[in-house]
Amino acid sequence: MRNNLSAEITIRPDDTDALLDLGFACSTGSQGSTVDLVMAHQWFNLAALAGSQEAQYCRADIADQMTGREIAEAQRSARAWLAIRSAH
Repeated sequence: MRNNLSAEITIRPDDTDALLDLGFACSTGSQGSTVDLVMAHQWFNLAALAGSQEAQYCRADIADQMTGREIAEAQRSARAWLAIRSAH
């Protein structure tokens, strides 16, 4: 089961700090989250797309601990998140 952090509802796709914070929460299990590298990769990927260099490093770091299937899942999830936000 994936983390369902309620804060994600209000995050804009260009809010690198919030996206990065969600990535940290999912990668460390903080802020009431469980460790979920797939979701962490998704948030770091979105933050990197928004211009965060730190997120690029974090995404690469956790990708070393993930399978190709997990990375693909994270990328699909990031694309779906962006699609939903751009539809509004």
